Amino acid sequence: RILAAFTLAVCLSSPGKAQQQCTNGFDLDRASGQCLDIDECRTIPEACRGDMVCVNQNGGYLCVPRTNPVYRSPYLNPYSNIYPPPPAPGPVPNYPTVTRPLMCRFGYQLDENNQCTDVDECASDSHQCNPTQICINTEGGYTCSCTEGYWLLEGQCLDIDECRYGYCQQLCANVPGSYSCTCNPGFTLNDDGRSCQDVNECTSENPCTQTCVNTYGSFLCRCEPGYELEADGVNCSDMDECSFSEFLCQHECVNGPGSYYCICPSGYNLLDDSRSCQDINECENRNFTCTPQQTCFNIPGEYKCLDPVRCEDPYIQINENRCMCPAENAGCRDQPFTILYRVMDMVSGRSVPSDIFQMQATTRYPGAYYIFQIKSGNEGREFYMRQTGPISATLVMTRPVKGPRTIQLDLEMITVNTVINFRGSSVIRLRIYVSQYSF
Repeated sequence: RILAAFTLAVCLSSPGKAQQQCTNGFDLDRASGQCLDIDECRTIPEACRGDMVCVNQNGGYLCVPRTNPVYRSPYLNPYSNIYPPPPAPGPVPNYPTVTRPLMCRFGYQLDENNQCTDVDECASDSHQCNPTQICINTEGGYTCSCTEGYWLLEGQCLDIDECRYGYCQQLCANVPGSYSCTCNPGFTLNDDGRSCQDVNECTSENPCTQTCVNTYGSFLCRCEPGYELEADGVNCSDMDECSFSEFLCQHECVNGPGSYYCICPSGYNLLDDSRSCQDINECENRNFTCTPQQTCFNIPGEYKCLDPVRCEDPYIQINENRCMCPAENAGCRDQPFTILYRVMDMVSGRSVPSDIFQMQATTRYPGAYYIFQIKSGNEGREFYMRQTGPISATLVMTRPVKGPRTIQLDLEMITVNTVINFRGSSVIRLRIYVSQYSF
């Protein structure tokens, strides 16, 4: 029976130390830093007992029978000076001296120089690795491992789902043995193949028709004042400010590209606020075509040339705007005593009710009282007379009047005197020019 004892030499580094350590059977040579074989046959007393002979091996030793003709140990009794040798039964055979091992430990084999060299199990296909694994040769053995992207689980190489462990910053697609990273729209993949960087769409290629604002992962389009963003979020169209409100301009709003402006009708000037219209007084500016005999009368937006007052028979003219019917004239018996001509202007659509004209008696007689009424011209019932005192009354407009229009009203004041049994009247012939516009 042959008993063998041997170990594998491995150099170990202790944490925090640069000194190496050797496994059993080897000792560190401080000069060379190598692990050298320990000759156990010399250092271990009675390494082999009985009829066994100690034969040193690389990293161990062998105990072989003395009768084995192959081995002859020079250390049959190296400690004979310490321990007396047992009595020999007979003459000791002369064994040959062995200077190098003829057997190698597991994982090694003898080369042509009778040296123990490592067996490459991977190259010789003598390994036991699974077909899904790869063989990695080691000193005196081999290791079964997996390729990158796989891990070893119960003897099988299983794909690692890198996406599960957040290898990608945004989008991840797992493939056998690997993975692929992509980015959301608005981002680009960096050179590391994992992280994503925002794309500035505004500088690379401006997608907006006017102003582009870059955002994280996207962009926003903005429009200049006077424009509005269309439903596609990219294009800008002109904003029709005039359609928003009828109060932007006093008269007419004109829309333009990105803005608007106000215009006034003929006979008006646009004020500094760029929206209000002011009447041009042609009579004051002497920008009219009236004859010398006529009188220029300004109304909003235009003017009128008024002919001189001419009194009709049986009236006689007292002054430029008053006619009188003499009492001694029989034809004046049922006529107003005087007719006073007045002219006024008024804008179209004036709010109602509105006081527009006032009349009163110039002389008050004892025992007399006065009645005020609209004698003619109020067929549409747009006016009425409201008596405000014993000798005064006010003309009130009760319905809006639209222009351009000319209205002539005869406002009559009747004088009744019960003391002298007198009844007479006077008329104000009021001509109202209603302009076309409300300003």
